[in-house]
Amino acid sequence: MAWNFFSNAIFNESSSFRTTESPKDQMPLVPLKQILDNAIAGGYGVPALNVNNMEAIQAISAAAKKVKSPLIVQASRGALKYTNLIFLKHLMMAASEENPEIPMALHLDHGDNIESVKTAIDLGFTSVMIDASHHSYEENVRITKEVVDYAHQFGVTVEAELGTLGGIEEDISGEVQLTDPDQAVDFVKTTGVDCLAVAIGTSHGAYKFKSEPKLAIDLVKTISDRVHIPLVMHGSSSVPIELREQINKYGGAMPDACGVPISAIQAAVKNGVAKINVDTDLRMAMTGAIRKVFAEQPDKFDPRDYLRPGRDAIQAQAEIKMTAFGSAGHAGDYTPATLEEYKAKY
Repeated sequence: MAWNFFSNAIFNESSSFRTTESPKDQMPLVPLKQILDNAIAGGYGVPALNVNNMEAIQAISAAAKKVKSPLIVQASRGALKYTNLIFLKHLMMAASEENPEIPMALHLDHGDNIESVKTAIDLGFTSVMIDASHHSYEENVRITKEVVDYAHQFGVTVEAELGTLGGIEEDISGEVQLTDPDQAVDFVKTTGVDCLAVAIGTSHGAYKFKSEPKLAIDLVKTISDRVHIPLVMHGSSSVPIELREQINKYGGAMPDACGVPISAIQAAVKNGVAKINVDTDLRMAMTGAIRKVFAEQPDKFDPRDYLRPGRDAIQAQAEIKMTAFGSAGHAGDYTPATLEEYKAKY
């Protein structure tokens, strides 16, 4: 019963549940703003990788250590519900303790209200996203500013979204509405947000496009030149053909779909994108590896026999993304900052 209360509290706007620990007493993670500002200065992008379990956290932290990349770990509201909040916190503490040389940020992906943001901050998240993009522009501004004013008291980075992506994220679906540069300037100035997710033609989910998408890269540059903060790409999984084929070969039923080409993401990085969200590719990698074990070794019943290959597959995908987006080799470029230091900056 107690764990059900913890997992449900983040979704209940009227809930008063909060953890009792102060954010400054929790895990030694860095503010996302530090990672993104250094990425912009260095001309590279950092993959923001979604996690749902221990194996995923182990995999992406191992990848960051191997290629020496800063690491952005993301947890959606669904992931928090699945992991029961406190478990995720301690898994991240373990990853940070095991890899102290890697700058790590823990980010709330698609927080939908101030209560979810407060809960994440109390748990030790160093960054939160407030996604009010499905509301009117005026309401998006109001909600985002409320979150910024709250989060900055703790040195926590805030990401918001302007414009809408296609596909489905958590329980919110949308049609593509590209970000308006004039609105972006006003939005950033009015809210004080640290980084901005922009709609440039990407889409959430595995079944993004029927053919290779044409992203509005010129729009990225226009917005970046005017807002002067790091930009974020959502819906940026590439849906690799080889992963889809592996899943289907071993009993899966994933129809043809196209993701975002790596070359398009690299072009966006050159024009101001510093954070690239990746989730679907990691799920596909693990699913394909597990299906392979089940098909080729039906006698296996120890979860370690199939979760280990799944974990290795996630690590391989993470390494590919870190290398392709340019963050590999940059883990030691700067001294990790604390939330207290960023609290003073705000």
